[in-house]
Amino acid sequence: MIYHRFGVSSFVFMKRTLYSTGLFVLLMLLTVALGSVTCQAQSTAQVKGTVRTESGLPVEFATVTLHRAVDSVVVKAEFTDAAGAYLFALSAPGRYYVAASQVGFARAKTAVVDVATENQSLPALVLRASQSTTLNEVNVVAQKPLYERQADRTVVNVEGSSLAAGNTSLDVLARAPGVTVDNNDNLALRGRQNVLVLIDGKRQPMTGSELADYLRALPADQLKSIELITNPPARYDAQGTAGIIAINLRKDQRLGTNGTVQGSYGRSQYDKYTAGITLNNRKKGLNLFGSYNYANRDGLAMLDIHRDFFSVGPNRQQILTGSSDQINRSRMYFLSHSARAGLDYTLSKRTVLGLVGSYQQSRSPGQIAQNQTTLYDATGRPTDVYNARNTRNFLSPNGSVNLNFKHNFADSTNSPELTADVDYARYRTSRLQELLTDYALSDRINSLLVGDQQGDLTIMSAKADFTRPLAKRSRLEAGVKASRVSSDNDVVFRLTEGALTIVDPTRTNRFRYDETILAAYGNWSRVLAKTTLQVGLRAEQTLAEGRQAVGDSSFTRRYAQLFPSAAIKRTLSKNHELNLTLSRRINRPSYGQLNPFRIIIDPTTAGSGNPNLRPETSYNLELTHTFKGTFSTGLSYSRTSAPIIGVVQPETDSTVLSTAVNLTRQDYFALTITAPVQPAKWWQMYNNAVFYYSHFVGNLAGTALDKGRPAFNLSSNHTFTLSKSWSAELNGSFQSGEQYGFLRVRPNGQVTAGVQKALWDRKGTLRLNVADIFFTQKVRAVSAYDNYVERFYQRRDSRTATLSFSYRFGNDKVAPTRRRTSGAEDEKRRAGGA
Repeated sequence: MIYHRFGVSSFVFMKRTLYSTGLFVLLMLLTVALGSVTCQAQSTAQVKGTVRTESGLPVEFATVTLHRAVDSVVVKAEFTDAAGAYLFALSAPGRYYVAASQVGFARAKTAVVDVATENQSLPALVLRASQSTTLNEVNVVAQKPLYERQADRTVVNVEGSSLAAGNTSLDVLARAPGVTVDNNDNLALRGRQNVLVLIDGKRQPMTGSELADYLRALPADQLKSIELITNPPARYDAQGTAGIIAINLRKDQRLGTNGTVQGSYGRSQYDKYTAGITLNNRKKGLNLFGSYNYANRDGLAMLDIHRDFFSVGPNRQQILTGSSDQINRSRMYFLSHSARAGLDYTLSKRTVLGLVGSYQQSRSPGQIAQNQTTLYDATGRPTDVYNARNTRNFLSPNGSVNLNFKHNFADSTNSPELTADVDYARYRTSRLQELLTDYALSDRINSLLVGDQQGDLTIMSAKADFTRPLAKRSRLEAGVKASRVSSDNDVVFRLTEGALTIVDPTRTNRFRYDETILAAYGNWSRVLAKTTLQVGLRAEQTLAEGRQAVGDSSFTRRYAQLFPSAAIKRTLSKNHELNLTLSRRINRPSYGQLNPFRIIIDPTTAGSGNPNLRPETSYNLELTHTFKGTFSTGLSYSRTSAPIIGVVQPETDSTVLSTAVNLTRQDYFALTITAPVQPAKWWQMYNNAVFYYSHFVGNLAGTALDKGRPAFNLSSNHTFTLSKSWSAELNGSFQSGEQYGFLRVRPNGQVTAGVQKALWDRKGTLRLNVADIFFTQKVRAVSAYDNYVERFYQRRDSRTATLSFSYRFGNDKVAPTRRRTSGAEDEKRRAGGA
């Protein structure tokens, strides 16, 4: 929401035939794959070896890492088995070396080897006992860089970062390369909105402010990594025309009983507290884990708005009819409790069953917003002054359960694999709002508008994915998925003027929405000497129905879509690599965007969904060149049909409506440059720049739009290793001015710095960071139509200093894990080559 017709489908014969044929092919692929699991073939070249002590004994649970020789970047990580053996399957030829480490031993590494198409068996790595080798040194060796650029994604390794300490997941996400969060909490990836957000492989059904509130309740200390995927393959849901933001939660892999406790205190104008604990008990065949987190964050939001209303004369001449000024100040209170628990049980050597349950309660008690609106006539004379006090109480308890299954059909690393997931989640919301308005210059009676909204959202899904190596270093992936979302929102508004209280029939309503999506996909890939090929096809059938108790905004929609994807990666030489990707994607309106309820923001501003929204679809093309496996340059283009954007449009000569609409088309061009640099051994730098141009075509409120504007987003992150126990980070980002539909946004940016100290053999960590040091993360924008122009200036208490402390306790011995929280998590790991 700013500030925060697609009827029953009638498919033509060719479209029905195309969809049916595609679905038939996909199901045949899955049937053939499942029916031939006994035939196995090596899909990639392999590097294998063993790790032993000086006396020749195998070293179990040693950490083994595969590095690119050109820059020493960690490509993959594994643990040795009971025989001290390890094995890496490679997706690309090149020069590599292997390093091994274990508590109580000095680190060792192999010589550099050239890996083409033949398997490599390396000499045994011998670990020598060392009194000086402690867990501290092992952690330093195994620590991943904060940012990693992979073939099809950028990975932000949040775990252990001082910038994450005491912050929310939304704070960290806003500092990720190419990610922006606008004044209404809408996420954008490389200048494009409508991204799909996954948490541990599960799709989040919320958008805008609701999603932002959920991420604010998730402490950044619980995150392992964030993956930014601009052109996802067919295994992922087709939702999200701008790509996918995949958030992965931390998972403890240590044997025995262990855990972490953490707490933080932050200060802006107001206090911000967080605390949490994670526990893990891992034994042979069974792993139990759980966590609890608490957050109490107070804040301030400030918004100033100037509006001009016009009548339109000949030749689109604007004639001023009136204007208004608004001053809005909101004191925000936010409390949350979240808990997560689960288990992994090894049914056999090749089969694991997992169960995960989570619960979160978010609450905003007594949030108070003060609003003063002054109305002027065409001559600039004040006609009225509204003084309003808006009190909001928000409560949202939600819970989810995931049952997952994983089976390998053989002991080989490249054996066929079957994964399955069943998910159930329920989100409940209760919003109580009281808007008291005093009219200072007119004879209007003071009014009290009370709104009581109750919402219930249920999500059920089931999926199965199968991966199988084929001959000639190729691989087949196939899967099916069914999901259902049911939403029920009931709102009652009561209006009191003087001594009379009535139920407001223009705002009271009930809206129910049901959506079912059936999907199947097939994906084939093959690795050649210098080329990797991948083609995929996903078919999705959508059945949606919205029912409104009052009014005529009910609808039924049925449509089917095919989503092809393809990728080709070519190694030109040891220093140069090209990667070309193509995909078609969709963005369906969320239940909140379709909900026609009115939300009263202030006396002159209302928010509402739009039941006439249609899905937007896009074709996306990207060509990336990588130099020395590190520096990358990418060119991308996408065309989106019926793009969904948030707008503020006039309703009367003094009131406006915040909603979402479809435009006709959006064309997007981008140049992305990624440059990791290491100026010194103690200084690592990751720079990312996105230069893009968005052009919008459409018509709204009698205004034709055919406009675009060049823009860019810059980010730079610096990591400083000051000593064995001291480190620091510095992060800066800048977003230039840009055009977003009818909105023209001015530049803004931020600088954040953090420092951390390791204590007590690195079991304890003390962190201090200051976010938005120069208080420059402010939004200024202009929204212009022929009959209406709005200018607003919005800021939050984003300059915050946070001190945090965390302590790890229990056994430090690490074991390999098979835990999965959803089938999609394993899909992401396979797709990223990790």
